[in-house]
Amino acid sequence: MPQLKDTYPLYLNNKAAQPNTDLKVTDKFTGEVAFRTALATPDVIEEAIAGAVRATQPMAKMASFERKAVLEHCVKRFRERYDELAYSLCVEAGKPIKDAEGEVDRLIDTFQIAAEESTRNYGEVQPLDISARAKGYMGMWKRVPIGPCSFISPFNFPLNLAAHKIAPAIAVGCPFVMKPASKTPLGALIMGEVLAETDLPEGAFSILPASRDGADLFTVDERLKLLSFTGSPGVGWDLKAKAGKKPVILELGGNAAVIVDKDADLDHALERIIFGAFYQSGQSCIGVQRIIIHEDIYDRFKEMLVTKTKALVAGDPKDRDTFIGPMISDGEAGRLKGWIDDAVSAGATLLCGGGLSNGNMLEATLLEGVPATADANWEEAFGPLANLSKFSDFEEALEQVNHSKFGLQAGIFTRDLHQVLDAWDTLEVGGVVINDVSSYRVDNMPYGGVKDSGLGREGIRFAMEDMTEIRNLVIRRI
Repeated sequence: MPQLKDTYPLYLNNKAAQPNTDLKVTDKFTGEVAFRTALATPDVIEEAIAGAVRATQPMAKMASFERKAVLEHCVKRFRERYDELAYSLCVEAGKPIKDAEGEVDRLIDTFQIAAEESTRNYGEVQPLDISARAKGYMGMWKRVPIGPCSFISPFNFPLNLAAHKIAPAIAVGCPFVMKPASKTPLGALIMGEVLAETDLPEGAFSILPASRDGADLFTVDERLKLLSFTGSPGVGWDLKAKAGKKPVILELGGNAAVIVDKDADLDHALERIIFGAFYQSGQSCIGVQRIIIHEDIYDRFKEMLVTKTKALVAGDPKDRDTFIGPMISDGEAGRLKGWIDDAVSAGATLLCGGGLSNGNMLEATLLEGVPATADANWEEAFGPLANLSKFSDFEEALEQVNHSKFGLQAGIFTRDLHQVLDAWDTLEVGGVVINDVSSYRVDNMPYGGVKDSGLGREGIRFAMEDMTEIRNLVIRRI
């Protein structure tokens, strides 16, 4: 496997800088320090913001073919560094190697989509002569870059969720400063190394590992014209309150549900639900947390789920047979273990799993009969836990899905087109996935949630719209 370096720089105004090696990043399976990176201090963050401001006009003036060339260079280099990128995810995030490779594939897809969309930033000619007073007038509008952007990305998809901010910003011509998660900064720093090989204007990008306190500096500065944050709901809504006048895009949490109707292909549903609930140890905001099963097939499908879950291989994420790796930290694993124990004490039945070893290795866990208000049901588990419940009427199942403060995505296994359309009309979520799990995402689709799950949509074209403003032109023929 590739070897990681002992230290990595941050990227300040397009250039590598190593002011210190203060951030220790651990191998999430062994717990040992894997490497160190530079940690951005307030003066470095200030310098980065000032650089982004200086780069605003040079970035806006780049031709679309020039922005496309930058993105295509990234695609080429990510392919060349595929194994290194995947291995870095294995180490810093504890992500099983097959999942890590899947994320690198998505990173490449995301930049490829952005390269294609960079030449499609269309406007419109609009007739204005809708009444006599407007005779002789015509209008047209175009989209222009919003200006310097601030990005804060999470630990669970260190490559692809950073890519969903970086790639559209380059596609439209917005300079940016990014704070990657301090537990998993390496993926974004490798992206910075690749971007530094291009001819982007000085100040076009800075990638700065920083303390959580540093997030305020990425939020409150009025020179930054947009904040895009992916992470926990508590932090996200707090940052929105501090952001002032700038638009804020929030991709937050969820406790996603899937419905398994009585006519579903159970073998297919089983494979997808096990994946959706437990891939990368359940650390996905659209991971399957609530499994709602029709009463006619409940006992059969429950047995299938338990058998399959017990057979999942846990261990070193670098081993290709591993499906369940470590959670991101001992603290997060201990939190979820506590929620599981509390749910059982409140009357839930532990069907399998629930054990904790090595500090952050939590077994894949299935519960049934979890009280609606228990943390294991009502909050975002963000770990290898799923809860089973049953329904008799499809409308009742939809109500169960909507009984949540979150609304990111939902999955439904059914062959009934009428139920598909009813669900699409009724479910209070950002996306409904039919005959697959809530955790399914293609990187060009509009992705985001409602309620406590956030504001706005990602997916390259939709992020590009958020990172641009409409500028109108009116012409009077005289």
